[in-house]
Order: sequence, then C-alpha cells, then structure tokens
Amino acid sequence: MEEIRLQKFMADCGIASRRKCEEYIISGQVKVNGIVAELGTKINPKQDVVEYNGKKVKYLNIDKVYILLNKPIGYVTTVNDQFSRQTVLDLVKEINTRVVPVGRLDMYTSGALILTNDGEFVYKVTHPKYEIEKTYVATVTGIIQKKELEELRKGVDIGGYITKPAKVKIIKIDEEKNISRIEIVIHEGKNREVRKMCEKIGHKVRALHRSKIGKIDIKDLKIGNWRYLSKNEIESLCKNSN
Repeated sequence: MEEIRLQKFMADCGIASRRKCEEYIISGQVKVNGIVAELGTKINPKQDVVEYNGKKVKYLNIDKVYILLNKPIGYVTTVNDQFSRQTVLDLVKEINTRVVPVGRLDMYTSGALILTNDGEFVYKVTHPKYEIEKTYVATVTGIIQKKELEELRKGVDIGGYITKPAKVKIIKIDEEKNISRIEIVIHEGKNREVRKMCEKIGHKVRALHRSKIGKIDIKDLKIGNWRYLSKNEIESLCKNSN
C-alpha cells in the first residue's frame, strides 16, 4: 500500500476532519511508531502504528456513509461537547459507524447539515477554495433597504475579514412586524458569518436556516430527520471540488 499523509489517514479512520487532524498533529497529540509526528508526515497504513492521545488508530475498511440532516435549533455541531449539551450525533444514533459533521451550524441555526465517515469528502466540501455554495434564509429585524443588499453583494467587514461577494435577495418584507426575510448565498464558512454580515448592515438576525448545500435542498426533510445522500448528490458536491 502506498504512503499517504498522516492527516488523511486519520480522517479516513473517522477521527475528525482532515483540517482538525492537522491541528491534532501540530499540537503533538499524534505519534507514529512511538515518535511524536510532524505535519507533513506520510505513513504506510499497513506497516506504521499511529496513536492519537495514546490510543492506536485502527484503519477500518468500512463503507462510506453520507447523511443529510435537517438540524433543529438547540443542538451543537460537535462530536463531543464539554458542556454536555445535545449534539447532532444524538439525532443519528442508529447509524452503526462513527460519522462527523461536515462544517458547522451554530446552536441557534437550523437546517441542512451533512455527516459522513469520509474524511476526504469533508475536506472537499468545507475547504473555501472549492467554493461550494451554502444557501441561508435569514429573518432579520427592520426593513431591509436595497443599498444594504448591495453592501452584502460587494462584501462587508465582519471584524478583520472582508466577506466574499454574496448572492442576496429579498423573500418577504413585513412592515407591520418590522421584519425582513432574505436569502443569502455564500461559499465561505467563517464562524457566525451570516449573522455578522446582517449585523454589519444594521439588522439583527432573529432566525436563521440553511436551506441548501450546493444544489442539495432539504425542503422535503422534516426538522430533526435525516436521510442518506444519493449517489448523484454526492457526485454533485465532489464535482465542484475536483
């Protein structure tokens, strides 16, 4: 078997996403044949012994699983939560293999979230260079003005970072309730990015829902439910990342 990068091996074994595994390596939590590994290390899975936090990492030749979840509000997008809050994994307990979330949705955001045991897929879908679009529906306070939408389309400073141009359109304006509902399409994954974008133009987000990842829509999936991705859906996401 040919040598592969250590972080890819760990991701393929379901430890975490490839980028997260890189962090584990940099922090000295990973050993190869008893020696603390460095980023850039390559291994032969059939010959080398890899340890993460003192436990041997086993290479599992298991089928790849790809799940689409309609995440409810109140669940955190982590594998383990230090505050013992409910995680998205609690919603897919019947899956008989370890899966990890592909990207994140904050605790108060609902909607489309993919979980998988394919580390390479996680990397391709989450890395900004592949520009896979994520579509959000945001309900915000106040009446959105056209000039404010233009700011989002050009990019705004959300605290030391200028967002890439977004696709934005108004879905509904309710003057009586003084709220607006807008659709925002981005391909980045900065922490609380959509909320910060809306706050930057003077509108606080009251509700946020991710309706699409790429072309994959969750309109027919009830909140809290999940289904397997089809082969065509998986290929549609990977096509963008080739």
